[in-house]
Amino acid sequence: MKIGIIGAGRIGGTLARLFAQAGHQVALSNSRGPSSLTSLVQQLGPNVRAATVEEAAAFGDVVFLSIPFGAYQTVPAKPLVGKIVVDDMNYYPQRDGEIDFGGLTSSELVARHLPGARLVKAFNTMRFDLLAREGKAGAPESERLVLFLAGDDAEAKETVAHLIEEIGFAPFDTGSLREGGHMQEPGSSIYTRPLTPAQARQVLDRKAA
Repeated sequence: MKIGIIGAGRIGGTLARLFAQAGHQVALSNSRGPSSLTSLVQQLGPNVRAATVEEAAAFGDVVFLSIPFGAYQTVPAKPLVGKIVVDDMNYYPQRDGEIDFGGLTSSELVARHLPGARLVKAFNTMRFDLLAREGKAGAPESERLVLFLAGDDAEAKETVAHLIEEIGFAPFDTGSLREGGHMQEPGSSIYTRPLTPAQARQVLDRKAA
């Protein structure tokens, strides 16, 4: 699969390495341009190439948004129409400034900016260092840590769930962009907590009770 990543920081760089190791072709980009990624791409190996943001968006069958949330409006909408777009961004007011969500979740706001994209909220609840080292490919699902995902497109979620499984984690569906998006926000009961599937069910069941 071809994967585009917009943002080459801790999460974006970690995802590039994990997906490249899993055999995917990755186009990695940032706001500073491909030349700023030369050293990182060399470290990540032949399955990863540096790209502009527009090139990464056009390249990927699945495109990850791994930039600060406050910059979400810089993501080009046209090349993402019809594509699976994974929103792994989190909103932090102290970094991103005050934003009027109009009653929407952060992912619903991103979806509004990207009409026609098949948006999935995922990869935003786990710290990058755990993401980098805790994948257990080949282990039973019950022994893996979960990566939560939410979305309104069932087929898109299935594709993202498969990518999660490939890199050694267990996909855990929290529902729609609205319901699941709320569950995955910073400060929620599951945010940055390393949980197995059984533990995740317990935490969310207690919340629902």
